Amino acid sequence: MAEIGVGIIGTGFMGKAHALAYRTAASLFPLRDRPVLEIVADNDRAGAERLSQSFGFRRMTEDWHEVVSDPAVRIVSIATPNALHREMALAAIAAGKHVHCEKPLAQTEPEAREMVHAAETSGVCTQVGYNYLKNPLLALAREMIGRGELGEITGFRGIHAEDYMADPAAPFTWRLDAGGAGVLGDLGSHIIGLARFLLGPILAVIADLDTVVKERPVARGSGERRPVTVDDIARLTVRFARGAGGTIEASWVTTGRTMQLGFEISGTKGALAFTQERMNELLFYSAAELRSRRGFVRIEAGPEHPPYGLFCPAPGHQLGFNDLKTIEVADFLQAIEGRPAKGPDFREGWEIQKVVETALRSARARTWLPVPRNSNAN
Repeated sequence: MAEIGVGIIGTGFMGKAHALAYRTAASLFPLRDRPVLEIVADNDRAGAERLSQSFGFRRMTEDWHEVVSDPAVRIVSIATPNALHREMALAAIAAGKHVHCEKPLAQTEPEAREMVHAAETSGVCTQVGYNYLKNPLLALAREMIGRGELGEITGFRGIHAEDYMADPAAPFTWRLDAGGAGVLGDLGSHIIGLARFLLGPILAVIADLDTVVKERPVARGSGERRPVTVDDIARLTVRFARGAGGTIEASWVTTGRTMQLGFEISGTKGALAFTQERMNELLFYSAAELRSRRGFVRIEAGPEHPPYGLFCPAPGHQLGFNDLKTIEVADFLQAIEGRPAKGPDFREGWEIQKVVETALRSARARTWLPVPRNSNAN
């Protein structure tokens, strides 16, 4: 196998997940080029050294520009706070690198549009880190919907709820900066992306946003407080291009929930239900069953749902978060090799950002607003 050099920027939770995914993908998937961890960057030198040693990077740096300019690097993975995505991605694209960027793609729709234009003009491959979409059971759900097993879709109820900001004493972080989109951009982008993956484009939205914790300490235990101006809870009513309506909720103050990314989709012939908390199960209801036998049937993930079988030959043994990230990275690597791209790419990240910003404007205007559908990124 030939080698393809990878540079990772950021060494937190997602930086580690990226490093693990590149290393695992090379072992499990039929790749032409073997990804090699060339260089890792973080302005926290200790963090860069730690990840470099743990995963066997050939070198480390405190300056992310060295990753972009390194001639041995063909792929740049960006696992940094949202505010840094645009500058890093544009620099990598200008250097001719393929770019894998964590979500949300950018802080604003114009930033995302600029990134799409740069990527599509240069011809590099791109990927956005919506790894939950790589669950084989979600691919099955989309196939079932496409085959008409649910009939005409009549409704969607989606939620992404966690509790990592539920404690009022939790300190102010970069996620709460006024330049960001609050929980709507952080968690809401996941469930918006999932809704689009299953049911297609969203035409219009009306939104209501709440800031539950009005101020937070600047550091754990500090008496100094900083006001919070972004949303803790976002509630959206949406209209899909296919004609169905639905609701989407995002919250990072939902006490007791650590990963409630889920949905229910109803149709004239049946329904589907899913939650990431039980990510190896998809529930299916068929209205065609005898009334005395009706109820949701549990579909269990197994080797018959590719690429589950690459990880384990037996059903019921279950995939996990890092497996989904590995599938995401493998799809990206195969796209770079010239095989059909599975995305989501920068353009899809831009489409999700359009929905996020339309919802933000809707909440301020307190009215329905159309989601822009101009596909030209120039």
